[in-house]
Amino acid sequence: MDQLSENRTYKEALTSLERFCAYQERCILEVRQKLKDFTLSEEDKLALIDQLTQSDLLNEDRFAIQYARGKFRIKEWGKVRIQGQLRSKKIAEDSIRTAIDQLDPVEYKKVFEGLAKRKLEGIKTKDVQLKRKKLADLLSYRGWEFELVYDKVRELIPFT
Repeated sequence: MDQLSENRTYKEALTSLERFCAYQERCILEVRQKLKDFTLSEEDKLALIDQLTQSDLLNEDRFAIQYARGKFRIKEWGKVRIQGQLRSKKIAEDSIRTAIDQLDPVEYKKVFEGLAKRKLEGIKTKDVQLKRKKLADLLSYRGWEFELVYDKVRELIPFT
């Protein structure tokens, strides 16, 4: 009886995780979080993760690429922030590098230009130093590289 209920819980967890991973790309960390909902042994949890990986429902390379592309296009994040967030999800450095390399450099520059101009329009202060600082802070927070931010701030708000 005990073995039967344990087996049912394993199957329920597998079904739930298959749906969870089919809905959108997931990383192992997210699957581990989801596994906390189930009372399973560590051995069973590892077996479930292996099974999802074998069936290609769980693929961290694919997750990293989708995550980077989505955060760049939707939230207009820069490479620095995307890398940091992927590291916080315990994604391998090779996968992170691959995901970052997939971003189109022309589109990357275009999005950065548009974001910088839009954010500058939103800064209402007359103080030039404060305006520079606010723009730099906004762009840095979004994860854009220091060199890009510095050059763009100097271009948009030149020293007088």
